[in-house]
Amino acid sequence: MLNIAIDGPVGAGKSTIADEVAARLHILHLDTGAMYRAVGLAVMDAGLDIQDEAGVTALCAAGRAHVDVRYQDGAQHTLVNGQDVTGRIRTQQAGTAASAVSRYAAVRQMLVRRQQEIAAAQPMLLDGRDICTVVLPNAPVKIYLTASCEVRAKRRFDELQQKGDKTPYAQIL
Repeated sequence: MLNIAIDGPVGAGKSTIADEVAARLHILHLDTGAMYRAVGLAVMDAGLDIQDEAGVTALCAAGRAHVDVRYQDGAQHTLVNGQDVTGRIRTQQAGTAASAVSRYAAVRQMLVRRQQEIAAAQPMLLDGRDICTVVLPNAPVKIYLTASCEVRAKRRFDELQQKGDKTPYAQIL
């Protein structure tokens, strides 16, 4: 089975490149960062403090942050507990929550297991952090993609501006 792993820092363009490569190869692209953003959103929706590791771990253990993906018209839709949160996960707040909850072992273990299940079912391109070393260590193709801090911040700034978020470039950088 063809699995391709793309790793690198936030804002390097992993998802943009992954979308294009997956389309050209006629395989699906799993945006793993969206899955972490979805867990962060689930934590906020539950009224929990994203810094409360015990609370976040309990939420995950109780199955109240179950993340799944569906593909419609070639695009990934990210779901939490069966609800499509695709439109809500690309905010600065969801990104901050994702960064916080991704530090917790219980969240990482839950999502790595889910990502491996999804990738085992069909040819797939996965992008995100630790994809090459943890999620798909045996992938036949592994790519590490990076960009300067300024380029990464500009990419994020432009993305947020398109969504009406007025976070200043300097704050993102």
